[in-house]
Order: sequence, then structure tokens, then C-alpha cells
Amino acid sequence: MSDHTQRFLFDDSDVRGEIASLGESYQHVLAKHPYPEPVAQLLGELLAAAALLVGTLKFDGLLVLQARSSGPVPLLMVECSSERDVRGIARYEADQIAPGATLSELMPEGVLAITVDPTRGQRYQGIVALEGFSLAACLSDYFATSEQLPTRFWLNADGRRACGMLLQQLPADRIKDAEERQASWQHLTTLADTLTAEELLGLDNQTLLHRLYHEEQVRLFEPRPLQFQCSCSRERSANALVSLGQADAEALVQEQGGSVTIDCQFCNQRYVFDAADIAQLFAGGGSDAPSATRH
Repeated sequence: MSDHTQRFLFDDSDVRGEIASLGESYQHVLAKHPYPEPVAQLLGELLAAAALLVGTLKFDGLLVLQARSSGPVPLLMVECSSERDVRGIARYEADQIAPGATLSELMPEGVLAITVDPTRGQRYQGIVALEGFSLAACLSDYFATSEQLPTRFWLNADGRRACGMLLQQLPADRIKDAEERQASWQHLTTLADTLTAEELLGLDNQTLLHRLYHEEQVRLFEPRPLQFQCSCSRERSANALVSLGQADAEALVQEQGGSVTIDCQFCNQRYVFDAADIAQLFAGGGSDAPSATRH
């Protein structure tokens, strides 16, 4: 299973962990646009972060990570659904991106919005300042200063694979004493800080955990698959046209030379609507093309 997350628990500590590994889905995302290497790496790290976060949540809906900045990467966006479908995109100015560019160089004055959009219930959003030396450091600092459970991240991507590891402190159960809890948390995160990019990207999860925590009692659970899947559809594109109103939609068709093309930014899928399609939409006939000769 090339694309998955896998949870683990420490039997003697109130800490859980998650490892994310994305290969095929990461390649699907990169295949849609000619990303410069630093952008491809940062987008991979954000994909891994989304996969880790969705594994810690119990909800039906969508997790969206959206970063904006004033720099050569003005937009970075990743979505991961509760069904574990992922997609992502970056906007960038290629001529402004130097090889080996850092997070602060790619996204100066950057902020990252973490949005949990459940199918039912209240939408939640947190804001992360991209002021650290890495995306993992920014996310770790956010959880350290928020009211949520202390959480640390380790993220790496190399254009072929995108991987990440998360440790999260749980409410007191096995260890009640506050000082002992802090010492245990510090011990486990300090060991994780020795993790190299080569190890995270190259080792299987069992080997990786044994290398880090061979003196700890660690339980590794069954992996859960991830996949690239875009949520775009002809129907959703049609709804966007309907939202314009019939007069504006018909005018747009005329302005565009007889048909309107809607391109999905995530997967490059193209949806074409002509005058007959527009008439059908507003007559209540749905978004299916009116004849076999249509797109």
C-alpha cells in the first residue's frame, strides 16, 4: 500500500502517533502542473500534514489547508476528505523561485488556514502564521500555543514521496503526575527529532519506529489507505453557471464564441457548455449533455 496513514500508541505513555506516506497520490498532484522543485516539496509536505491531521479527527466532511503569502508562492492549498481522498494545488511565479528556496523565501508574510468543514455541524477554522523555518515547525508551534492537545510534526517530501509523522499528547490516563507526563512527552519528541529525511522517506513504518523507539512498548495499528481523487464534476460546474443567472450565463456563452469552458485547477479536467446546455440547465433538464455528440 503506497499511500496510507498508520496509527501507533505507546503502551506506557499518554502519547499517540501517526505516520503518513504518499507516493501515487503525490505523483498525481505533481503531474497536473510543472512545479519547481521547492514548490513540489512544500506541496508534498502540506499533503502529508493534511493526511496526518485527518487521521486525528473523527468527522465526516472535508479538511482544507490553505496557505497564502505575498511571495512567489501566493497560494498553496490541499484538501483531504474523511473518505481519505486528497488533492492539492499551488500558485507560483517560476521566475522568482531559486533552487533550494526555503519556506520563508517562498511564502513571506504567509498564513495557513486550517479549516474543518463537517457535513453536519459547525465549521471550524484555525490560523497558523508561517513564521518558522519549516512547515512542520509552524504547525507544531500552532498546536503548542493553542488550546488543543500538544502535537508535534515531522514532514518531508522529495518530489517522489511525501511523508510525515505526528506525535500527540493524550489526556492523562497512564501517567497522572504532571511532571512525569511532561518528561515522557519530552523524551518521545526528543527521540523523534533525530529522525532524518532519508529515514522518514525511505524506511517502512515498523523499521522506522523500531529505530526511534526500540526501548519503548509501541503498538502499530493497521494502515488506512489514501488516494488522489478530485471532487470536481460536470454537475458542480453546471451549478456554478446556474448561480450566475440565465441572462448572464447566456451572455457568457456568446462572449466566449458559442461555448463556456470550465477547467478544474486541481486535476485539469475540462467541462464545456454550449447554448443548448445552458438552455437545458435553466429548463430544469440537469447538467448532462443533451445529445451523444456533445462533450
